[in-house]
Amino acid sequence: MTDKKTVIVVDDSPTVRETIAYILRAEGYDVHTATNGREGIEVVRSLRPKVVMVDGMMPEMDGFEVARKLRADPDLAGITIIMLTAMGQGIDRQRAIDAGVDHFLTKPFDDDEALRLLEEAFA
Repeated sequence: MTDKKTVIVVDDSPTVRETIAYILRAEGYDVHTATNGREGIEVVRSLRPKVVMVDGMMPEMDGFEVARKLRADPDLAGITIIMLTAMGQGIDRQRAIDAGVDHFLTKPFDDDEALRLLEEAFA
């Protein structure tokens, strides 16, 4: 894994993706983005970040499948996965946990809470 504070943001919404990237870059994070789950996994394999922030609902491959694939890869299994999603039901949280997600933030999420989770991941 990289020594930098590298974060990959995977979200199919350009507005959400770029807003999160802007906030994190302002806090000193090295941010890379991906527009879908497949691209996200490729970027993760290439950069080996400490943290991936992934949308739960995306076409092609949703965030739950991204989490399962990362957890199944011994080289990537230790990455902290933060799911950002509009799905806020208890069953959605359980699906995320079952998929291997470390933290679950419901959109719209509190920037301070997201930054706190990142700081914990990089501590």
